[in-house]
Amino acid sequence: MKRLRVLYLHFTGQFGGASRSLAECVQSFPEAAVEPLFLTQRGNVSAVFARLGEVIDTHGLTRFDHTRYSHYRGARWLVVLRELAFLPLTLRALRQAQKRWGTVDLIHLNEFSGLFALRLARLWFAAPAITHVRSVLEDDISLRRTRLLHRMLTNDVQGVIAIDENVRASLPPGLAVEVIHNGFTPTAPLAVEQRFADRLGGLRQESFKVGFVGNLLRVKGIRELIEAARLTRERGLDVEFIIVGADASPSGGVKAWLLRRLGLQQDMCLEVEAALDRHGLRDRVHLVGFTRDIAPVYRHMDVLAFPSHYDAPGRPIFEAAFSGVPSIVAVRTPRADTLIDGETGIAIKPHRADQLADAIESLANDRPRARRMGAAALAMATRNFDATANARRVLALYRRVVGQAGSQ
Repeated sequence: MKRLRVLYLHFTGQFGGASRSLAECVQSFPEAAVEPLFLTQRGNVSAVFARLGEVIDTHGLTRFDHTRYSHYRGARWLVVLRELAFLPLTLRALRQAQKRWGTVDLIHLNEFSGLFALRLARLWFAAPAITHVRSVLEDDISLRRTRLLHRMLTNDVQGVIAIDENVRASLPPGLAVEVIHNGFTPTAPLAVEQRFADRLGGLRQESFKVGFVGNLLRVKGIRELIEAARLTRERGLDVEFIIVGADASPSGGVKAWLLRRLGLQQDMCLEVEAALDRHGLRDRVHLVGFTRDIAPVYRHMDVLAFPSHYDAPGRPIFEAAFSGVPSIVAVRTPRADTLIDGETGIAIKPHRADQLADAIESLANDRPRARRMGAAALAMATRNFDATANARRVLALYRRVVGQAGSQ
């Protein structure tokens, strides 16, 4: 079959779940099936994508955030000024991409928040498009911007991929959507890289170990995690916490100060460090930093905590599951494709550190139950999150969309 030239539009420079999932998908395609071309916001993702294909990166790409958690309201409307400032950079990057790469067979938008940039991209590339929807959409139909995005999802793309049933439920009922889970390729057992081995070497063998994977952001539930650590210590439980992630906002200066005052930027690393000292948690909460090779670290955990404010499951849940690790997830409506409450993990409400502490206590006091949940989570992950199988489904969608466009 013809090799497809696919232009990938990616809108965050920080390496995270969306970029990891895209990279996993692309590298899992059958050999010579896709020629990947990446247009991305500049950051450490550029080096990751460069191992897979050609990359053009730029300081900023315009997007419009309408997720349930972070849609624009109040002071967050000021973020639109940043997106408008990114518009010339977006146009220049698209022009550069068209000049370098010429034609493409398909445009793949890695998150629906880039739909406006996609419209611009199609001025340079007369190609069909698909979009991933990775975040739960704000579905208040009384908002004009909700209705506008629904129309764009219907008219501007020829394929929509939702990463799970929670995301699918936030999309219009009549929209043609294919649920294709993110993939993960578990590696053979490896030694943890030396710097992690040094940091994990002090863990007590008998303690119950709770993992957290993600950037140090308020939305990830890091405050709730630290409060749960305080509560478990107060209750006399032998629990240790492994936090794998980096500070997402280390910048300083007047601009950073103003953004923090407006609630548009966070300095959570300093806040976490202060809380550890204030509550005397240094001996049980271990900040081990960031790593791309995450699989070996999961093997040091008894349970993963995912207390995010998104009210949706995230990538670390099934990554942990491939190591037989169950999860405690902040999600009001768990769905059977990602979390079966009481079987593959435990569902709690978002923003509830007390419920997180209760769930940790229940598993720490019944470790055979935690291991049973881990085995069930592994079985679910094997069924739903196989990288090769899911990449083939994405490729089949590519070929269908390109074929339909060619027949018109």
